[in-house]
Amino acid sequence: MTFKRRWSGGLLTAVALLALSACSEDKTEPSSTSDNTPETEQQTEMDHSSMNHSSSAEVPATLRKAEDPAFPVGSTAIITDGHMEGMKGAEATIVGAYKTTAYIISYDPTSGGERVENHKWIIHEEINDVGEAPLSPGTEVKTTATHMEGMKNATVRIEDAIPTTVYMVDYISTTNGEAMKNHKWVTEDELTAQ
Repeated sequence: MTFKRRWSGGLLTAVALLALSACSEDKTEPSSTSDNTPETEQQTEMDHSSMNHSSSAEVPATLRKAEDPAFPVGSTAIITDGHMEGMKGAEATIVGAYKTTAYIISYDPTSGGERVENHKWIIHEEINDVGEAPLSPGTEVKTTATHMEGMKNATVRIEDAIPTTVYMVDYISTTNGEAMKNHKWVTEDELTAQ
């Protein structure tokens, strides 16, 4: 009798613990999601995971085509910079090649949220009311670029300026197999011949 009582008492305790554990998981789930928010925002800073990987083929009217790019339109190259998930090592098809100045920028999104640090890239032609390129590091300007949520009309700080050829590319993500169309931008230094 004592054994049965102990056994059923133990069983009840185990069931109660499981029930509490399930409740506890339900209660902590939202907290866990909110705990992931800074991580997501940190990824935004590091790998631009909230970036619009695909976009329209439209480019600023003042953007000049590169006359003799290292990677001509229609050719393929390997993307060597992994500043976005699924990009490093992907085969890119060159959709456009343009001579410009590319900028690394930091800014507070107009949509709210954490500051984005060292975003690659916006180009000179995506800056409002701007003079001659290149702009000096530390300069603050507004951008027309829409590469990420909250970027358009944001006040951005120039971190670095690189006169280069930038490319608009199509590629297949190495992480999820998704086709990315008209991705803006990849610099010449971020591509290598196959």
